[in-house]
Amino acid sequence: MENEDFKNEISEPDFGQNNEISELSKSGYAALRENKIEDAITIFKSILDMEENNNYALVGLGDSERKRNNFSSSIEYYSKCLSYHPGNNYALFGLADCYKAVNQLSKAIEIWEQYLIQDDRNITVLTRVADAYRKIKDFKKSKSLYLKVLEMEENNAYALIGLGHLNYDFKEYRDALYYWTKMYSTNPESVDIRVLTSLGNCHRKLKSFERGVPFFEKALEKDPLNFYALFGLADCYRGMNQQYRSIQYWNKILEIDPNNKVILTRAGDAYRNTGDYKLATEYYNKAMSIDFDVYAALGLALINKSEGNYTEAINRLNQLIEDDPKNYRLYIDIADCYMKINEKQKAIEILESFQKQGLRSQAISDMLDKIHTNRPLI
Repeated sequence: MENEDFKNEISEPDFGQNNEISELSKSGYAALRENKIEDAITIFKSILDMEENNNYALVGLGDSERKRNNFSSSIEYYSKCLSYHPGNNYALFGLADCYKAVNQLSKAIEIWEQYLIQDDRNITVLTRVADAYRKIKDFKKSKSLYLKVLEMEENNAYALIGLGHLNYDFKEYRDALYYWTKMYSTNPESVDIRVLTSLGNCHRKLKSFERGVPFFEKALEKDPLNFYALFGLADCYRGMNQQYRSIQYWNKILEIDPNNKVILTRAGDAYRNTGDYKLATEYYNKAMSIDFDVYAALGLALINKSEGNYTEAINRLNQLIEDDPKNYRLYIDIADCYMKINEKQKAIEILESFQKQGLRSQAISDMLDKIHTNRPLI
């Protein structure tokens, strides 16, 4: 979650003495606040006719173009202001936000850090710089700035959310959970839906699925069609081996997005695991009709195996090995099929073919040992 409240932030300079330019500047910024952008631009340009490099007008024009998402024009105005008025905070602030908007994060950071030389306790700028460092994967600098914000404002929402994302991105799920939980506890009833789904996702990653469910359910109360909440609930129930419950949420997603190949395959897996091979086959085939999907192809192979069509299952699994020769699970399933049709030597050969690639798998070694010693595979 980003600092969206500041997306269209307008500079508010001190207009100084009460002269004609000052009054025009006030009118220009008033028009900008009321979203009368064309009026604001006209006023600011009239100031430039009076004073060619007036800083209020140049910043105002930069803000106007930034509000219209004309970032290249906005950058020109801010840069011109800084060339005549080095260190102008409002120009620095706007210029950095423009570079952020066009994804030139290194430039944005450079400008924001110039701003912080003059005002190192501006929480808005500190969180922006922390966000930018997070996006360029600089964990240390990002974390340091977020924590600095929390020292200044203990429950700053942007810092807590940013720290959650930062730790989540670096797979530090327990730390992410700590910061998002702190954010949630400040106001659980009105917390943003994205915080709820983030909390749920942490529990999914930590495999504490039952603890993730309530957060996804709360998210659905706010938005019954939220994709992330529906996906999260389905995946939690899958992780809890309650496939019959996951099905309803996979299907709710498919009501919204009927050609989602990934979800069709997930639903197919759920039906297969509940023993409904007919519906599972329908879902897998629909996914495959959209585009080849390795998981759908695997699901169809496993259905054949479960129904005793071992030769067909072997053929399908061998095709998958051609594209994924290092997937040990495929070799185990093929070997199991061979054992089911009393082809012990072929089972041994397929398992050994995995090892001949120089690959190691304890599961492969264990299965070979069981076959050689005539022990049950299960």
